[in-house]
Amino acid sequence: MPVPSERQRMLQGLLYNAESDAELVSERAHAAELCFELNHTRPSEAQARQKILLQLLGRHGRQLEILSDFHCDYGYNIEVGENFYMNYGGVILDCATVSFGDNVLVGPNCGFYTAAHPLDARRRGAGLELALPISVGDDVWLGGGVSVLPGVSIGSGTVVGAGSVVTHDLPAGVIAVGNPCRVLRRIDEEEL
Repeated sequence: MPVPSERQRMLQGLLYNAESDAELVSERAHAAELCFELNHTRPSEAQARQKILLQLLGRHGRQLEILSDFHCDYGYNIEVGENFYMNYGGVILDCATVSFGDNVLVGPNCGFYTAAHPLDARRRGAGLELALPISVGDDVWLGGGVSVLPGVSIGSGTVVGAGSVVTHDLPAGVIAVGNPCRVLRRIDEEEL
C-alpha cells in the first residue's frame, strides 16, 4: 500500500508536515498570489474581483461578495452557498474544508481556522499539524471579530455575537456569544 502524500494526510485529518511537501507549498503560494491580486483590485472592478474569487474558491453560489483584505491558505477547500457575504479582514485557514451554506453573513475581522497543532512540543517543533473541517449552515450571521476553531459546526439560523470564540459545535436557531462561545438562548421566529 502506497504511503499517503502530505496533501492526502492533510485532507484526511491526519498529522502532516505542510512545509515538507512541494505540492502544498506551491498551492499555498498560488492562493497567496490570488489573494494579493484580489486585495489590490479596486472595489469598482466588480467583474475582476468575481473572476479572482471564482478561481480561488472550491465551490461557490451566485451573489458572492468577499471584501478586501481577505486571506486563505489554499482556497480550493472553501465552499460557499448562495448569497454569501464576508466583510473586511476575513481569514480562512482552509487546510480542511470550510463550508458555508446559503445566505451567510460574516462580519469584519472574522477567522475560520481548520489548522491545529499537536500539544506535544516535540511533534509541534517537527512541523507537524493537522486540519479539521468547519461547517456553517444556512442563514447564519457571525458578528465582527468571531473566531471559529478547528472541527466546529454551526447550525442553520444561528447568530454568533461579535468577538466570540467558537470552540464547540453550535445547534441551529440559537444566539451564542462569548469566549468560549456558549448558547445564550433560542431565537424566536418572530424576532427582528
